[in-house]
Amino acid sequence: MNKTELVNAIANDAKLTKVQAKAALEATLDAVTKTLKKGDKVALIGFGTFDVKKKPARMGTNPATKAKIKIAAKKVVKFKAGAALAKAVK
Repeated sequence: MNKTELVNAIANDAKLTKVQAKAALEATLDAVTKTLKKGDKVALIGFGTFDVKKKPARMGTNPATKAKIKIAAKKVVKFKAGAALAKAVK
């Protein structure tokens, strides 16, 4: 499912126009992004939890040249499915 299909599904399920559904989805994604950017987590009971984890710098290998390279530290977003979501897709 892509973003357009998701907007259509939200519009149909919530009895909204596509414009309203798109605005609601954009607002939700913006709120999640801002919260994660601050370093906080977003927990949606039954659906799952989004959290930011720090990955330390490490050494890696360039697969083309086999040369050792340094991989910089970075932050990554992790998602852990909630019990209801995990059960629904089981």
